[in-house]
Amino acid sequence: MPKNKNKNYFTYIDNEGNEIECRILYTFDLEETKKNYIVYTDETLDENGKYRTYASTYDPDKELSDLGPIETEKEWKLIEGILSNLTKEDK
Repeated sequence: MPKNKNKNYFTYIDNEGNEIECRILYTFDLEETKKNYIVYTDETLDENGKYRTYASTYDPDKELSDLGPIETEKEWKLIEGILSNLTKEDK
């Protein structure tokens, strides 16, 4: 379970031991890869003033802070397609 009691946020510890609070934007699974994905932001802004967003794999039966990498270019393309559709629906 995330440390933050708000289910839309989770906290993870980075490589330097800092606790980073992140807001969950989307979660979904892909049948093609048999993996679960999370898209989230640490609510910091990039040089264009937009929120930095990240995507990772996760196991819904484990700590949400235990995130895994997106391993292939094919996975990235699938995720980008899903996000494109999700953001169109949100508008």
